[in-house]
Amino acid sequence: MQGTIDGFSYGLVTPLVAYLMACLGGALGLRCTTRSMLVAQSWRPGWLALGSAAIGSGIWTMHFIAMMGFTVRDTPIHYDKAMTFASLAVAIVMVGVGIFIVGYRGARGTALFTGGTITGLGIASMHYLGMASMRLDGKLEYNTFTVGVSVMIAMGAATAALWAAGQVRGFLWSVGASLVMGLAVTGMHYTGMAALSVHLHGTGEPTSGESPASLLAPMLIGPLAFLLLAGLVAMFDPLMVMGRPTVVPVERRPGIPARAHTHRPHRPRFRPRRPVAHRGARTPQNR
Repeated sequence: MQGTIDGFSYGLVTPLVAYLMACLGGALGLRCTTRSMLVAQSWRPGWLALGSAAIGSGIWTMHFIAMMGFTVRDTPIHYDKAMTFASLAVAIVMVGVGIFIVGYRGARGTALFTGGTITGLGIASMHYLGMASMRLDGKLEYNTFTVGVSVMIAMGAATAALWAAGQVRGFLWSVGASLVMGLAVTGMHYTGMAALSVHLHGTGEPTSGESPASLLAPMLIGPLAFLLLAGLVAMFDPLMVMGRPTVVPVERRPGIPARAHTHRPHRPRFRPRRPVAHRGARTPQNR
């Protein structure tokens, strides 16, 4: 028997809140990645690790907030706690691998493609591992083509976001990139959900695992608290928190090509007065 799926049982509340969580995690993660390129080499791993955890926690929180509005008629849904938190670990680790590649190799060429691919696969892996943690009286089936589209969306969004973070164009640039990344990640989630169909067994047997009420509430509190803490850390100036920047971006003006920063010797502000000896001698005959 085919199950009736409803992914919007709370209307637009869960999609909007999920999108905001994806944007928040993306903004913090991209900002930390940008900061890592402006601080001393010894502080770079700390910023990259913080960015990885922020993006991973953001997309994971987005997924399960969206899943709060997911229901299947005629069967309750439960979640396996171990597999649910394993999806969080997979997200943070795989996103971290991609961010570290871009952070050390630069956001261009092969490094950008490799980092974006691994980060996108991490986002997709988190989604489908989180879906595998569901326990219900039925079997989950996926449309292969739609699943492939969702994975391509995740990879494209991750590559674009990492490229934007590597431009180092200020806070507003990172915010704009995070809004696009949040939209793409949320779109990837609902594209993946569109690939899902549920075939109910109809046995009426109770399902095992944690109930949504007992699992989702404590599950969301931890990542949300971490995102808040990461936001507070990212608000501080890197001169105060992570040391003095070693790279100073060159100011770019319209119509003027950017030049490499070169050291110029200091020039005196005023021209020194000529020595008195160079003036004409004042003798009694010239008076």
